[in-house]
Amino acid sequence: MSSQPASRRTVLCRAALAGAAGLGVAACSPDGSGKKASPTPTAPVELGSAGAVPVGGAKIYREQRVVVAQPAKGEFTAFSAVCTHAGCVVDTVEDGKINCPCHGSQFDARTGKVVQGPAEKPLPSVPVTAKGGRLVAGPDA
Repeated sequence: MSSQPASRRTVLCRAALAGAAGLGVAACSPDGSGKKASPTPTAPVELGSAGAVPVGGAKIYREQRVVVAQPAKGEFTAFSAVCTHAGCVVDTVEDGKINCPCHGSQFDARTGKVVQGPAEKPLPSVPVTAKGGRLVAGPDA
C-alpha cells in the first residue's frame, strides 16, 4: 500500500462529513450544546392556561420540555417532551400520537408509551396539576 498524501478533495470531503456528524449530535441535545440536560423539569414550571390543552388531545410545551394531555375534561397527564431514543425534543401531536422529528419515534399521548420505534422506552412521566385554571408541571406540582 502506498502512502500518498490525500487529495485536497478527499480532505475537504472528510472535513465536511465530520462537521455534519458533530452538528447531528448537538442538534439532538435539548439545548443544542451536545450536553445532556434533564429530560424532565427539575423544579415546578408554570405552563399557562389549562384551557390550552384540548380535551382528548395534548399540547407540547417545547421550552419546558413537557407534553400535557387531557384525556377527559379536567384530567391531566404529563410526560417529558424529550425522546427516549436520541434526546430530541418532540414536535407534533397528531391522531393521539406524539411525534419525534429526528428518527420517527411515536408515543401514545395518553400514556407516553412507545407506539413506533426506534425508541424502546416510554416518555418519563411528569407530575402536573391544574391550580386556579393554570397548569404547573414538575416536582411538587
